[in-house]
Amino acid sequence: MEICVVGTGYVGLSCGVCFAKLGNRVTCVDIDENKIEMLKQGEVPIYEPEVKELLDMHSGKNLFFTTGLVEPVKKSNVVFIAVGTPSSEDGSVNLEYVKAAAADIGKAIDGYKVIVNKSTVPVGTGEIVESIISKHYKGEFDIVSNPEFLREGTAVSDFLKPDRIVIGCSSKRAMNIMKRLYSTIKAPILFTDIKSAELIKYASNAFLATKISFINEIANLCDIVGGNINSVADGMGLDKRIGREFLNAGIGFGGSCFPKDVKALISIARENGFDFRILRAVESVNSEQHLRAVEKLQDLVGPVNGKKIALLGLAFKPNTDDTREAPSIRIIEQLISMGAVVSVYDPKAMGAVQAIFENKLQFAENAYKCASGSDALMLITEWEEFKKLDLRKIRNVINKPNIIDGRNIYSRERLEMMGFNYRGVGR
Repeated sequence: MEICVVGTGYVGLSCGVCFAKLGNRVTCVDIDENKIEMLKQGEVPIYEPEVKELLDMHSGKNLFFTTGLVEPVKKSNVVFIAVGTPSSEDGSVNLEYVKAAAADIGKAIDGYKVIVNKSTVPVGTGEIVESIISKHYKGEFDIVSNPEFLREGTAVSDFLKPDRIVIGCSSKRAMNIMKRLYSTIKAPILFTDIKSAELIKYASNAFLATKISFINEIANLCDIVGGNINSVADGMGLDKRIGREFLNAGIGFGGSCFPKDVKALISIARENGFDFRILRAVESVNSEQHLRAVEKLQDLVGPVNGKKIALLGLAFKPNTDDTREAPSIRIIEQLISMGAVVSVYDPKAMGAVQAIFENKLQFAENAYKCASGSDALMLITEWEEFKKLDLRKIRNVINKPNIIDGRNIYSRERLEMMGFNYRGVGR
């Protein structure tokens, strides 16, 4: 099939290369000329495993990049809108880019197309997009909501081997086209109405965020009463109704999805006269969770003014360079405000953090240099290389043997035997 993808961020680019892998002819469109030129040269502007390999395999064959929207829209059977939907100051979703894409598509369309909202959008956006396109084009087209469930770091595998495919539409013709488009992917397909499909994405992410905040609160209680959160989570996870996934206690969730989608669902509810109390609590718990790591740091080292604190991990999760809403940013800001000297290292996210803090931080080239001479080491992101660190080498280069394990990846018993002062989360 001929596919046009509008937007080349995490979602648009990941979907584009995956649709090409499935044998479609795909054109990805973006207004950012520098980004398009990078992609044409085989450079990927984001870090996402497997995307570069698929780009190299298909670019120039059945995968193309351009800043011009008109020709790709005219040639395509299906047009995906995969532009950004950032949060406004009040937590509501800013649909500026979605509306602009819809207007441009309406001006370019010259025959029947299926227009698919892939961006995460609030309930009712399908009607907004339909109305905008109809102002410019009076012929036939159908609107579909096809939310993405791609996790940063595993976007390609999530696309090709999904738990489910959700398609919201009211047209039999559009339904058949979407069936054909996904026919080679083995996964349950849920066909529903557009508004339900729009809500499914928010409900899914909000539920997972709730699960994380819940286990973090149980971990905080474990710290007080002396329980072990790993045992508690294992015991809960053995119940098939609960499951073990997303029950890993830590310093809170971040990224481009969970914080934004929780805010958006609270806003959607508020705009419709409903107070989503559970999600307000989820948001509150998450906003405070990183503070507990700093409190544990102070318990070990006392006042941090003038002391060197090493942070391992800056991305909000492993296998991405994304630092949006990352706990590391909030922790760094707090440590700087308290007068600490902060050293940082991350395998992929150093550039993003350097752009934010510039010369306010010490940027190390590896974990050992980051820890060298520090009064405490804080593990923020559970990158695989951090799980494999030579902890004896860390013990030798660190000034004071204090470790705050914000993701519970180390053995407390082993570290204490090596002479470390250890603080985990709920352990």
